[in-house]
Amino acid sequence: MKTSRIKFAAIWCCIVELVASASDPSSMAVDNIQKPIDFEQGWAILQGAVDRVINMVEGIDNKPFTADEYIEYYTIVYDLGGPGRGGYENSKKLYGLYRKAFEDYITLKVLPSLLGKKDEILLQELERRWQNHKTMTYWLSRFFGYLDRYFTAIQKQPSLRETSSLSFYDLVFGKINSQIRGAAISMIAIQIDREREGEQIHQVIVKNVVAIYTEIGKDLMNYTRDFEDDLAKHTAAFYSEKASNWITSEPYKEYMLKVEDCLKHERDRISYYLPTGLQKKLLEVVQHELLSVYASEL
Repeated sequence: MKTSRIKFAAIWCCIVELVASASDPSSMAVDNIQKPIDFEQGWAILQGAVDRVINMVEGIDNKPFTADEYIEYYTIVYDLGGPGRGGYENSKKLYGLYRKAFEDYITLKVLPSLLGKKDEILLQELERRWQNHKTMTYWLSRFFGYLDRYFTAIQKQPSLRETSSLSFYDLVFGKINSQIRGAAISMIAIQIDREREGEQIHQVIVKNVVAIYTEIGKDLMNYTRDFEDDLAKHTAAFYSEKASNWITSEPYKEYMLKVEDCLKHERDRISYYLPTGLQKKLLEVVQHELLSVYASEL
């Protein structure tokens, strides 16, 4: 009986100690302190996220990211690059690795898929790769989003989204820009000229090709200049020929009716295909060729 009482007393003392330690904030704080993640460990986790995004756009793994995963990646970037943890230097390293993720993917996957292709096949592959690039940018710019709040704004560096666009421009258009622009202008010119003549065309193809230029141009305003100039020159040539033929074969009233009809249809057409700034430019080209050039003969 005495032995049983001793065992009971010992067990009771253990319970009291456990309750006391659980209620002691300082004891809990010590137990819950997590060792700060070092840069190599953090980047290894982020590299895994990059690889998953690449597999997603390549159609290898379509498993979506969860909210918890997004929070985990964002927090790692914050922990590594935030104040007191190497701040500027770590943020600079993360920014460089973010850019390198795009450069490596474009160099190893995107550019080889485009080289050797021509005309509409080249444009179709370019459009597919650009959509993939936007998906990759969507995810990675969110995982690394803290850098836009702290690093790029303060250091006056291109934003994460701008950085990804610059990578695509430098590595894709920087190498095969003439082939892409030539194929784009040729295809757009042929399709739109057919439409101007009253034929039915595949409008989505034209719209998608134009969108590649105009979307990249949001970040790189000088990027679309050659494309817009080429399109304006072709439009001018098309309507110059029309005006030259009509001015010699149509009376004034009929000529002006044709001009009015052309302007109406051209306005409707380019409002579907082109951004506002380029719409105005092309309409001015059409008006100039149909009215200003032959004003003295009307």
